[in-house]
Amino acid sequence: MGQARTAVTRPYRFYGRRQGKKRSGRQQHLLDSVLPRVLVDSGQLGDGDRPLWLEIGFGGAEHLLGQARANPGVDLIGCEPFLEGVVKALDGMEAEGLTNVRLHAEDVRPLLDGMADAVLDRVFVLFPDPWPKSRHHKRRLVSTQTLDSLARVMRDRAGLRIATDHMGYARWILSHGLRHPAFEWTAERVSDWREVPADHVTTRYQSKLLAGSEPLFLTFRRRDRAPGGEEG
Repeated sequence: MGQARTAVTRPYRFYGRRQGKKRSGRQQHLLDSVLPRVLVDSGQLGDGDRPLWLEIGFGGAEHLLGQARANPGVDLIGCEPFLEGVVKALDGMEAEGLTNVRLHAEDVRPLLDGMADAVLDRVFVLFPDPWPKSRHHKRRLVSTQTLDSLARVMRDRAGLRIATDHMGYARWILSHGLRHPAFEWTAERVSDWREVPADHVTTRYQSKLLAGSEPLFLTFRRRDRAPGGEEG
């Protein structure tokens, strides 16, 4: 198994603020007492026999918890820097007794840097901030650098699902995904990106804030590595 990469300092963030309204006593308890028990250790990932999935930016955690509930034989990592989302994930994990979820409550890039090669079986990036202004495009999560990192830590033929309701970002995602040598777009017909996948867990954000829009679900597959580590 390959070695983890050395973390580097990044000059910008993919997200805005980390905190919203003042937290209640229970919410603070979840952050202080429960979160430390479920924090992911990237250096220990990939040692087990169970499939390992990652959701980057899980928001209110409905999709993360729904996938964990529907797939008890899978281990999931949820990455979300916004603490209100982290609290919702912790609350749901405690209420339902879900033991197959671990959290990373920071920027995803150090997490990816710390992973060994080829440990992830599936990755979800659902409705990331489109950062629509041109001067903010450098903040977009989907980039050549992010795809490079994901290509290293994803197993051969692992799936990457990216959803967006922003057409400009959809074109950006396709442009970056199609030209990256480690990924192939799996779509064969229009319905493959316009219809909601059968195993998707619809969130309140998608139901309410995206009402009237037509979200697109773009699915890529990690190409097989050729002998010697080159892309197939």
